[in-house]
Amino acid sequence: MRYQRIITIVIDSLGVGSAPDAIAYHDEGSDTLGHIDAVVSSLHIPNLTRLGLANLHPLTHCKASREPLGYYTKLLETSKGKDTISGHWEMMGLPVTEPFLTFTDSGFPNELLKALTERCGCAFIGNKASSGTAVLKELGERALSENSVIIYTSADSVLQLAAHEESFGLTRLYRCCEIARELTLKEEWRVGRVIARPFIGNNQDDFMRTANRHDYALKPYGRTVLNELKDNGFDVIGIGKIADIFANEGITESYRSQSSVIGMKQTIDMLKQDFNGLCFVNLVDFDALWGHRRDPIGYAQELERFDSSLGELFNELRADDLLMITADHGNDPTFLGSDHTREAVPLLIYGKDMLGHGLLPVQDSFVCVGHTIADNFQLSGAHSGQSLLRFLR
Repeated sequence: MRYQRIITIVIDSLGVGSAPDAIAYHDEGSDTLGHIDAVVSSLHIPNLTRLGLANLHPLTHCKASREPLGYYTKLLETSKGKDTISGHWEMMGLPVTEPFLTFTDSGFPNELLKALTERCGCAFIGNKASSGTAVLKELGERALSENSVIIYTSADSVLQLAAHEESFGLTRLYRCCEIARELTLKEEWRVGRVIARPFIGNNQDDFMRTANRHDYALKPYGRTVLNELKDNGFDVIGIGKIADIFANEGITESYRSQSSVIGMKQTIDMLKQDFNGLCFVNLVDFDALWGHRRDPIGYAQELERFDSSLGELFNELRADDLLMITADHGNDPTFLGSDHTREAVPLLIYGKDMLGHGLLPVQDSFVCVGHTIADNFQLSGAHSGQSLLRFLR
């Protein structure tokens, strides 16, 4: 075992240019990082630049580093889809070969709505594809006055339930989501995630989603690197929505994050403790607050906040720590629509014991992340893809 602790941070939705198969998803020309850089007047991310991000993806506001701290490359997704689950599962060795069901064009079937209404004892309104902020403006006041639940989806395989956190009740909303998850295990309704979307406020001008979101994901269809780590006595610490994404499979400790800033603080605090294994972090605000809302300025500011925290994280790294920073898909805030974009994602790798640095070959799967972790901890399970450990000098 070369590294005692591996820290894998997912900047949720930080794509670095259209994937070769982007045309199949109508995403040709998307470029989350590049288009943010082109739109903003400045982008101050010195720590990401030191890690080689501007070497990997030329940026107007950041110069490529002459002596990057570590290694960098791009990853291409093999899974069918461009959602959170497929990206994360593939990272941990489990590509999604059959895309999850979507109900973007038609909404959810009447039979499902009827079953939800009967089981939950409340009315469901909406049943359409929409962004979360738009659907609150359109239907939030009605949901509040009727004490009903807004049901909506997107281009991704999700069933989202929004209800007023105070009047409808958080516990009641979670129970509705549990029922929806149970119902959507049925083959013809099987979505990747059911998501609770509680909100507060009194009218369409001040409705705001709260941090009490909760994802109810399908269980992985097979074993992941997380399972093998846990079964072999290693720590698997999930920060953010990692435990939700993997339905708690293979997780030994889990910490929810109210924001990406708090998620980084939790990660930094975790590095001050002793553990042996993986700290796996998802920072969702990039995607939820800025990508889906098509706000490149907000996205850039979130990157700058992350970069500042990254400087603090560097100070807590030990000689036997390995840091890997990547993403699960793109979400170009300048692109059409309001959904994820099929893009390559970055992989930045750094360890204090590294003597070398530079560009690694482009990887044709996200699996290399999990395979590198498995290789380091000498796990015996079979892992497709390539471990990058041998490149790290």
